Amino acid sequence: MTPFVMVVFGATGDLMRNKLLPALFSLFKKKQLGKEFFIIGFARRPFTDDSFRKMLKESIKNKDSLLVEKFLDNIYYQRGLFDDKKGYKQLITKLNTFDKKMGACITRLFYLATPPDNYETILNFLHKTRLSEGCGQGSSICTRIIIEKPFGKDLDTAKLLDKKLGEIFDEKQIFRVDHYLGKETVQNMVAFRFANGVFEPVWNKKYIDHIQITWAEERGVGERGKFFDGVGLLRDVGQNHLMQLIAGVAMEQPRSFTKEYLRDERAKVIKAIRPIGKTDVSKFVVRGQYNRYVKEKDIPQDSNTETFVAMKFFIDTPRFKGVPFYVRAGKNMPKNVVEISIVFIQTSNILFREYGFPEIGNVLTIRIQPDEGISIRIIAKKPGTKLALKTVSMHFTYEEAFQTKGAEAYEKILVDIFAGDQMLFNRSDELESSWEFITKILEGWDLQTRLSKFKIPVYSEKSWGPKEANILIEKDGRRWL
Repeated sequence: MTPFVMVVFGATGDLMRNKLLPALFSLFKKKQLGKEFFIIGFARRPFTDDSFRKMLKESIKNKDSLLVEKFLDNIYYQRGLFDDKKGYKQLITKLNTFDKKMGACITRLFYLATPPDNYETILNFLHKTRLSEGCGQGSSICTRIIIEKPFGKDLDTAKLLDKKLGEIFDEKQIFRVDHYLGKETVQNMVAFRFANGVFEPVWNKKYIDHIQITWAEERGVGERGKFFDGVGLLRDVGQNHLMQLIAGVAMEQPRSFTKEYLRDERAKVIKAIRPIGKTDVSKFVVRGQYNRYVKEKDIPQDSNTETFVAMKFFIDTPRFKGVPFYVRAGKNMPKNVVEISIVFIQTSNILFREYGFPEIGNVLTIRIQPDEGISIRIIAKKPGTKLALKTVSMHFTYEEAFQTKGAEAYEKILVDIFAGDQMLFNRSDELESSWEFITKILEGWDLQTRLSKFKIPVYSEKSWGPKEANILIEKDGRRWL
């Protein structure tokens, strides 16, 4: 690993403490950060290097105090406001001391771990102060910018953000983080589908009845009420996490396992999702809100912001034309689970019909979390003297099969950023196509609200959403698994 310095804007926030810091420390323990690295936290709170390290130390769950101290010795702090040039100027001085110490211009990584509202301000100051150009050797050589989802609030704002990024950085320098692409199972979908000859021949409309995707979270909005109410679940997870799961299931085999070929195939799938017209949104999309949402902190009493979304759509590719995709996502669900289920066509073979042939037969389920793994449901004869059929499951989990859960998503993401590998990061055309689809739904909701006194359906906490979500799939003669 070559030396690098990573500047984390918003370094006193939750993302730094709960995701980036544990991942960085884990990589440090595994000796994957290299011998020389520097991490600078940039935020407005009046910390010194020592007091910032003390705060971070409380967030590191490790009993080896010497190892923790050694790691923290590489972390520094720069106080500054995002909209004040002074902090950026002081940051330049600090960065120059690291270059001088190493005797060379070292790679600079700027990580925007802030709310999206701050992106444009920070990008403007990186440009004005020429921080985006590294230490004078030209920006594209050893400078990278990392931003977190959501990438905009709709198609127009996403395009504006992309334009701003493109004015300052080359595409090869831009790392748009959707941590779901770092999940072990999401990555494994490509290997699972295309390395196993038994699945690829039946992975198409001839054999697949429909596909279900569930993204469920037990908790509500908690302390994120102010942020969440201005975003809603469709923007928060639909435009990014769910799109990546859809792309992994429906993509064609890339010409090679390289970043551009893989991203080409992901982009093609997202572009091929059939748009839902504004006037048709109520037929294909259901939104809901858990019953205590308006009592949460910072939530308006008349809020119509959705905490649950279910939708039906089609992907117009030769492989999947006519195969319905049913997707549901929600907060305050009965359990934490993210999984994809491929439901195969039930043959209802006349040979077994009189013996109680199961309504749903073969189902392949890819579980993203928890207990990442894959299972397949098959039909078997029950033991006994009489012929009776029952579905049973065969499954494996990564932890059982490989005695490890693999690298955490943010560990994998950070390693790729350090290496300059963009395979697991969103490309601008992927984002644009996903926002085109999502924005039409948002426009349909706006139209629905203007034309009627719309009141969002409410669902009980720890349930699977409003009854309208069940109607959405049951009117097609199917049901949620």
